[in-house]
Amino acid sequence: MASACPVDTQELQRIAGAGPRHWWLQDRRELIARELRRLPEPGRAVDVGAGIGDGCAVLLDHGWRVTAVDTGERAVELCRARGADAHLADPRWLPLPSASYDLAVAFDVLSRLDDDHLAAAQLTRVLKPGGTALVAVPSDMALWSAHDVALGRSRRHTRDTFAALLAGAGLALDEMWSRGIVVRPLVRRRRHRVDGWETRRRCTAVNRLLSWTLSAEQWLPATSLPGTWLVARAHRPHDG
Repeated sequence: MASACPVDTQELQRIAGAGPRHWWLQDRRELIARELRRLPEPGRAVDVGAGIGDGCAVLLDHGWRVTAVDTGERAVELCRARGADAHLADPRWLPLPSASYDLAVAFDVLSRLDDDHLAAAQLTRVLKPGGTALVAVPSDMALWSAHDVALGRSRRHTRDTFAALLAGAGLALDEMWSRGIVVRPLVRRRRHRVDGWETRRRCTAVNRLLSWTLSAEQWLPATSLPGTWLVARAHRPHDG
């Protein structure tokens, strides 16, 4: 059985300590909040690979009942501190009932698994028919760096491989788009750095500029351009 790539504990602590206003963490929260506005009303949500619990916090703030799952004990502690019902578990074998959740969120977890198809299938299993999956993966192996290794990733996806992964899990793709289009040149130049530069504290002016840049991306006319992330919204089809 293939194992999940471990997340460097120091890197997790660096992310947790980056602060809630850090541009990368802020963009993730804003993205989830925007997608929640598409859904009719709050229900039950599961955050798979919940990490430091930022996604859980957004869901809770919007009235969702949240279950968090992660492979790290420290991550589970952080999610529980946020107020989520958190469990230590492998995303390929979720200890959760089938067809029970209205929303499944999985950010940067499928890319850490050699057998990611098992985890993707679990997202489908726990969703109610018609339930929504919001999934994000790092894109383009040309951007591979020590940061990916520290975060336990085994790959970065293309649009085709990401779409095939979701379809193979039985999810119907609603939309896929790129994130980090504008900051991609900066990421590419720094891809050989050995530290987790994306989550280091930066001066206030630079942090605000990067936050503004990512926020402005939602208005770009071409979200199919290459970025640093791929985000997909999909759903579990109704039987028959």
